[in-house]
Amino acid sequence: MRFASLGSGSKGNSTLVQHEDTCVMIDCGFSAADAERRLARLGMSAKQLTAILVTHEHSGHIGGVGGLARKHSLPVYLSQGTHLTGRLGDCGDVRIIRSQQSFTVGALEFQPVLVPHDAREPCQFIARVEASYLGLLTDLGFVSPLVESEYAICTALMLEANHDAVMLAQGPYPQSLKQRVGGNWGHLNNLQAKFFLDGLRGDGPQCGGLFGSRLQTLVLAHLSETNNSLAKVREVFGDSESWIRDVRYACQTGGFDWIAI
Repeated sequence: MRFASLGSGSKGNSTLVQHEDTCVMIDCGFSAADAERRLARLGMSAKQLTAILVTHEHSGHIGGVGGLARKHSLPVYLSQGTHLTGRLGDCGDVRIIRSQQSFTVGALEFQPVLVPHDAREPCQFIARVEASYLGLLTDLGFVSPLVESEYAICTALMLEANHDAVMLAQGPYPQSLKQRVGGNWGHLNNLQAKFFLDGLRGDGPQCGGLFGSRLQTLVLAHLSETNNSLAKVREVFGDSESWIRDVRYACQTGGFDWIAI
């Protein structure tokens, strides 16, 4: 199994997960044409996609879903709540998934996990191939007990580190948006994400350190271009590079290249 990103942040998100001849796109917050250009950068074309999974209905995650799905006859998997918002428009072949009930797309198995976010029925996903588990975890305001328990099994993790709390408080956003982003239904800040990671390692109260012996790959993602910086994230997560084999940082423009698990 391997994974890559077309871009990660408030201007658009899309992640690819591939194993054998199955390649699944999770979200597409770019126009269909832009997504195809970004796919080409990774040596892929939309014709090679097997399906699109949608985490939730916010514009930075669904902008190109309908266009790509219709053009290439791709099934779209999403929760009933996300579907009922009507924000995705005509996607053609829509397949409703149930939270906490795993499903298979070709050679990949996916476990949807409900997360606290200001959307209708937002789900993040854990992809599995045999004993390899890839956790995709962005767009949540806090780490719930359900998230802690489900993601403890992962061998690779793409984790949100959206904002620095001080930068958000002192930044240019209006107060209502600051409260939304920093609230329990918004996005994880750097320290929240680090606390979660340390707990799974065994440096905190969560999960009794189940993660420490399994996690080999970490990608910090969905970094705000306004309320965060790579320097801030590296400062908080710097010690993670001493116990995780491969630590990387996603960006809005380039995402990240293929990572094999």
